[in-house]
Amino acid sequence: MDLNKAIKARHSVRKFKEKRPDWRDIIDSIETARYAPMAGNNFSLKFIVVDDENKIEKVAAACQQQFVGEAKYLVVVCSATGRTTNAYEESGKVFLRQQAGAAIQNFLLNLEEKGLATCWVGYFVEDIIKRELKIPETSQVEAVFPIGFEFDKKHLRQEKADLDSFLYFNSYGNKRQKPLKKFDV
Repeated sequence: MDLNKAIKARHSVRKFKEKRPDWRDIIDSIETARYAPMAGNNFSLKFIVVDDENKIEKVAAACQQQFVGEAKYLVVVCSATGRTTNAYEESGKVFLRQQAGAAIQNFLLNLEEKGLATCWVGYFVEDIIKRELKIPETSQVEAVFPIGFEFDKKHLRQEKADLDSFLYFNSYGNKRQKPLKKFDV
């Protein structure tokens, strides 16, 4: 699949087939995260693959979203905050979020390429997930991803924002680009 197709095909899935994905495809998708930009080339992310049904149930309860518990696998992404915030102080907190988003996008696009489906879950009770998965207090849970095969491919594509609604030139709100200068050759 080419990159443009993967970007446009990727969507959130909240209903999965009973079929269990191949865990190696999930690991391969996680592996692509290490190619995302990281502040100071300091890879701060941790990925936890969860296939224990009891743990999946508890994480789903922490997310307060039933569909999370219906997946055969969960991937929980965390940022180990120490080195980045030590190196960049307050800016490090912003860098952690930026690099987590970049790495997660790589992960999501690779899942799409492999025919796997997920939904980026950002609403959860972090303390419950940390306790259940033994995540250190110094780490921050970024997101939870239930992974499986999409139950029904006949989903309705959500309308995406028009480019004109968010593209500006030279200053916020300026929707016009300066005309190009003509050069005599």
